Amino acid sequence: METTDTLVIKAPKKTPLILRMVVLLFTMACGVYICLVCLKQINPNKTMIKFLNIKVIEYDNESCPDPHLEQWEIPYVHYPKPRTFERNECACNPVRYFAILSMQRSGSGWFETLLNNHTNVSSNGEIFSIPDRRRDVSSILKNMDKVYNLDWFSSASRNECSAAVGFKWMLNQGLMENHEEIVKYFKKRGVSAIFLFRRNLLRRMISVHANSYDKEAKQLNGTHKSHVHSPLEAQILAKYKPKLNATLLIPELKQDEETAAKATQYFKTTRHIVLYYEDVINNRTKLNEVQKFLGLPYRELKSRQVKIHTTPLSNQIENWEDVQKTLKGTSYESFLADYQVSSLALL
Repeated sequence: METTDTLVIKAPKKTPLILRMVVLLFTMACGVYICLVCLKQINPNKTMIKFLNIKVIEYDNESCPDPHLEQWEIPYVHYPKPRTFERNECACNPVRYFAILSMQRSGSGWFETLLNNHTNVSSNGEIFSIPDRRRDVSSILKNMDKVYNLDWFSSASRNECSAAVGFKWMLNQGLMENHEEIVKYFKKRGVSAIFLFRRNLLRRMISVHANSYDKEAKQLNGTHKSHVHSPLEAQILAKYKPKLNATLLIPELKQDEETAAKATQYFKTTRHIVLYYEDVINNRTKLNEVQKFLGLPYRELKSRQVKIHTTPLSNQIENWEDVQKTLKGTSYESFLADYQVSSLALL
């Protein structure tokens, strides 16, 4: 029987296409990574890039002539673009933002009339005296935006060519409770703070009591007035003598003192100036300092307001002897002293 041997040759197995693609992609990825590492190590500009990455602050209207400001001034100079009107020929007039931070009956109303006597200043009053405007942080920021965008209309508005725009803000009108967000806003928007306090907190207390009394009594022909413009009106309001609670006197004075100190502490990282009512009324150069602080041309500032309480303290308090006895020998004894009032306060 014949035997036949058959040679069987098997074809080699083919590598799957997917495997080949995976290997190829992996190789390419490794190559790109190695190139990036090498470029990073040999980059001669690496150190220079760090220096070039420093943020340079520029004024925010390149279409206007260079105002030739110092670098520190640039964040505080603005070119608002109101939604409600056109600034026209004043579009390139730089504007500075400010806020007068104070406590009731500290002379802030009188001080604001002095600022508004300047042709280029618009201080829009106590905008947060209305609770709804300060119901939350969002409302506060929204209303401040409106003021600084020149879209807030009041009797003080000089919108087109204002060189400084702001408002008056009492410490108990949402300022202290929301100070963190407000400080951030001031720093972001370049708002300068003007603190105005009274050194003699006893005189402030008398004014607070007298003003509260007149809200009910309405001594001027059935009308309440916090500020007056005639000596006769001032004389009528000054007749009221409050009786102060001698037991609570020192704690209340201390609380007012601490509130003022806390406010300046909260806003210490903002651009600010601290003024005292007594210094302003007796020293005209203080108003020049304020105008310089706001970058304004100097003007002789006047107010039509008349000071109400001008007589010695002993004539202004019903229980003067009790008050005198309580403050004698304390750190508040100096409040008992009388002082001369400059004619500036009566302009």
